Amino acid sequence: MAVILGLNAYHGDSSAAIVVDGKLVAAVEEERFRRIKHWAGFPSLSIEYCLKEAGVSLSDVSHVAINSDPSAHMGQKVAFALKKRPDLNQIFESLQRRRKRKSIEEEFEKHFSTPLEGRVERVEHHLAHLASAYYVGPFERAVAVSVDGFGDFSSAAWGLASYGDIEVFGRVHCPHSLGSFYQAMTQFIGFPYYGDEYKVMGLAPYGEPRFMNEMRQIVRLQDDGRFELNLDYFRHATENVAYTWEGIPEVGTLFSGALEGLLGPARQKGDELTQRHKDLARSIQAMYEEAFFHLLSRAYRDEPCPNLVLSGGCAMNSVANGKVTRNSPFRNVYIQSAAGDAGGAIGAAMIVSRREGDLVRPQLVNHAYLGPAYDAAEVDTLLEEREEDISGAGCEVTRYEDVEALCDATAGAIADGLVVGWYQGRLEWGPRALGNRSIVCDPRRADMKDILNLKIKRRESFRPFAPSILRESVLDWFELEDDVPFMMKVFPIRKDKREEIPAVTHADGTGRLQTVFKDTNPRYYALIEAFEKRTGVPIVLNTSFNENEPVVCRPAEALECFLRTKMDVLVLGDVLISRTA
Repeated sequence: MAVILGLNAYHGDSSAAIVVDGKLVAAVEEERFRRIKHWAGFPSLSIEYCLKEAGVSLSDVSHVAINSDPSAHMGQKVAFALKKRPDLNQIFESLQRRRKRKSIEEEFEKHFSTPLEGRVERVEHHLAHLASAYYVGPFERAVAVSVDGFGDFSSAAWGLASYGDIEVFGRVHCPHSLGSFYQAMTQFIGFPYYGDEYKVMGLAPYGEPRFMNEMRQIVRLQDDGRFELNLDYFRHATENVAYTWEGIPEVGTLFSGALEGLLGPARQKGDELTQRHKDLARSIQAMYEEAFFHLLSRAYRDEPCPNLVLSGGCAMNSVANGKVTRNSPFRNVYIQSAAGDAGGAIGAAMIVSRREGDLVRPQLVNHAYLGPAYDAAEVDTLLEEREEDISGAGCEVTRYEDVEALCDATAGAIADGLVVGWYQGRLEWGPRALGNRSIVCDPRRADMKDILNLKIKRRESFRPFAPSILRESVLDWFELEDDVPFMMKVFPIRKDKREEIPAVTHADGTGRLQTVFKDTNPRYYALIEAFEKRTGVPIVLNTSFNENEPVVCRPAEALECFLRTKMDVLVLGDVLISRTA
């Protein structure tokens, strides 16, 4: 038995995955256990879960694969240092951080009280990204593209994944980076936290792209399909930008004062969002798409294959992803559920598995339910322990023996306009709630966004909520048809349907859909089917089960979130808890 543990360590969204005899068994982000968004560091709790789920011990692990290789692209690093002469403090502090950090072997001994016997393998960052999409995807042969902030001194890579092998054709090296561009501009319009880029995507449809001339001065497209940043507007190439990769990840200000000379004053966190900021957001998204599709065209010229697998943090840009088949030569697109750095844990493990001869060809993983599950006995114990709290909150507990009856009762609550926490099975891998750790509501109510934000989410009003739809009904409601199991693409909703589902229709008439399949999540499918029988609509609003925290992992976190918010109903497995007041 070949057991390979993959890690994304000492970076945002630290994670672990485990591959046994070439097959992915489990994967999870450390934030789900630590309860800190995007947690960075050594993912000890994720490792512990993966070993348990695979039924193995640390001594059974033959290899530990890490999605970072500090020795990669050393020539480019030296050339850059000689040419740009970056701040010596920046180099010194980076070396100091590395010296203070324990080795992987030391970390295992510290957390597991036993020495690591398996071999530690370093996998170049973007190769791990490419592998994370290809080896769990549906194509024997595909163009593979990775785009992110930076990793191992690259910000993008592309090549051909064919019959089990990956050949990299080209790269974009630091400091030129679409991810850094988007992150810097996200900071500029007043969203300073690590991972805030999705807010720019949500804001963009409220604006017009009237800053495109300025954007094209910031990002310059090259004749060879690559892109370059105008470094006058950025600090990360020459100055000491602070990065924190322990606990809560933090990134210092990436843009320079010259950017305010070009675009006007930066918005401070908490300042009013004006039409100028909305127009900036639209222009940022448009510039990203321009450069992204420019790069995809180059990748297709190198290898004219109709299949594309996408990865890297920028592959979380679901708005751009939804336009790939319209704006590029590619006809089929696959993006795995954890496309960002967390997913590199899978990719690193798969690369090593391939090298060791265990992985012959891609092994399709058509679902994201790779995290921990908690059985009915654990739920019963929790309900006994919290019985006074539950009754004190005016709640009634109903147990169902029949899944159909449970789904019908839940669908009735949704149709009545109630907010339902839906907690089932294994935790989702990746940032999206996909029907096992979800809050579900009625998409037909125009006021549902306001209700959700008032009762639970407390987030910016411009951010959209997503539709989960039965796979067979996609073309009846959307202008494009595709499998979108991981909520990674935004499609236009049919114009004649938008008024029927206003709660999941964004300002530009689009929706970030999740296609739900009966064979991968039969219970969630049955819930939406029951809602359709009542309403004629095969869609529910789906948002993550959390309140300004990572998505709930354990039943206790789901119950706690339910009790402290104004959620109306909680379904824990076969138990339905409802507020009677």
